[in-house]
Amino acid sequence: MDLTAYSIDDTARAPLEQWLLLLEQWNKRIDLTAARTHGELTDLMLADASVLAKRMAVGARVVDVGTGAGAPGLALAIMRPDLKVTLVEPLAKRTSFLRTVLGTIGRPDVVILRERGEAVASHSPNAFDVALSRATLPPTEWVPLALRLASATWVLVARDAPPTIEGARIDEDISYVWPATSAQRRATRYVTTA
Repeated sequence: MDLTAYSIDDTARAPLEQWLLLLEQWNKRIDLTAARTHGELTDLMLADASVLAKRMAVGARVVDVGTGAGAPGLALAIMRPDLKVTLVEPLAKRTSFLRTVLGTIGRPDVVILRERGEAVASHSPNAFDVALSRATLPPTEWVPLALRLASATWVLVARDAPPTIEGARIDEDISYVWPATSAQRRATRYVTTA
């Protein structure tokens, strides 16, 4: 498996490969992702995380809401073992998959919550430094929820312009291209104005 396009260090390579192999196997039986080719799967799981990994503070507490099969939160946890990552996913089949992956790669430190983001925000407000989500909610709904969880959030979209959101300001906005599929992507970091 060629992961060179994703700026991954040698210690992360083997666990990432194990995760992607398990995902390909499980995806044949249980629909965990819409990706149908190896390139689509690799980009979907790794590309956003490889961009965000360079922008996370050391030891940051990160929550990935609606993580699905683990992107981008699990990839971040593997690429940056110093991060304290919580994966939030309400669907049992996906949390079962994530538990299998974490057991296989030996990462009991990554927390999995089988809940919805709204529930986590209710019982653990401001418990994290950074909140992530990809396509769980539209940005105008996601950012207010995310800023109940953390003081900063990343919005991951195709190439749409970032919306103005009351109570939040854009702190960083970057455009990039997924290596395998050449898909145009955009990541916008919002922080609370309060």
